[in-house]
Amino acid sequence: MPQAAAVAERSPSSTGRQPVGSDFAPLLRTVKGQGLLDRRIGWYTRTIAVNAIALTAVCIAMYFVGGSWWVLLLAPVLSVLCARTAFIGHDAGHSQITGKRSAGRAIGLIHGNLLLGMSSAWWNDKHNRHHANPNHVEKDPDVAPNVLVWTSKQARVRMGFRRWLTRNQAWLFFPLTLLQGVAMKIYGFQDLRRQPPRERLVEGVLLVAHLVGYVTLLLTAMPVGHALAFAVVHQALFGLHLGLAFAPNHKGMEMPDPDGERWGHLHRQVLTSRNIRGNPVIDWFLGGLNHQIEHHLFPSMPRPHLRLAKPAVRAHCAAVGIPYTEAGFVDSYRQVLRHMYEVGEPLRVE
Repeated sequence: MPQAAAVAERSPSSTGRQPVGSDFAPLLRTVKGQGLLDRRIGWYTRTIAVNAIALTAVCIAMYFVGGSWWVLLLAPVLSVLCARTAFIGHDAGHSQITGKRSAGRAIGLIHGNLLLGMSSAWWNDKHNRHHANPNHVEKDPDVAPNVLVWTSKQARVRMGFRRWLTRNQAWLFFPLTLLQGVAMKIYGFQDLRRQPPRERLVEGVLLVAHLVGYVTLLLTAMPVGHALAFAVVHQALFGLHLGLAFAPNHKGMEMPDPDGERWGHLHRQVLTSRNIRGNPVIDWFLGGLNHQIEHHLFPSMPRPHLRLAKPAVRAHCAAVGIPYTEAGFVDSYRQVLRHMYEVGEPLRVE
């Protein structure tokens, strides 16, 4: 994953005024001096404990009301708690919780593989490549052409059903996020083939344990019909929640030219990222990822420090002449959908 030290490279900045490494060094010193890169073990311990208690309480409640259709009211609650679980796994993968690699991996395996059925190895590999080169069409897997595309060049080569998807992708985006939770589980199983034997065994056993445990929970807590409906609502809202957290962070922001000048860490992370204005409630709902600029500049920074780092980062960006992009909660999605609509525009006017 990209660490602060990685910005020691000395390639010319996009403005050509000075070495890019020097752009970031003063900000790094300021943030370190404020103690914002220090661990918050107590905060994360409380967060993990509260989340575990809440998950347990919902599972117990499912047994009490499982014979009634009222049990479906617990599905949205569980989806929100599963998103909290995913955010903890995300932070563990970035070494935000602990500097000990073995401890971070254990937290990731428990919260990703066991509790969510999502491979932490698959996620970390994909997510670290994203952090290293955000919005780079040749290096960032998050903007690689798949169900959705993110550039006009990607759109022009679409054929058949995928071409129809691209023409309408702005309208289909939120409905498609309902499938995101299930898709990430499938990707995890598929990724087992890439992993070395020991990692594959641990990851695979925990993924299967989650699947067996989830099915067992549903079928022992409620009738089959209720269980199917619960699973559909739970997984759909979980995927939507993840989509709401991840979509506004980079979509519609600058995309580096693969054949152009190489950007340094500060430019690469700030120009491709978008923050979402808000309050502690927004921080909680989006897992701190609304502070995307700060998170990308300092990926190992503990989540509760991201908001505290904003003033220093914003002031530094202003001092070196780099745009610091921030949008409202609703407007951020409007910008994402507008970008997706514009990408598909050429296919609608043929």
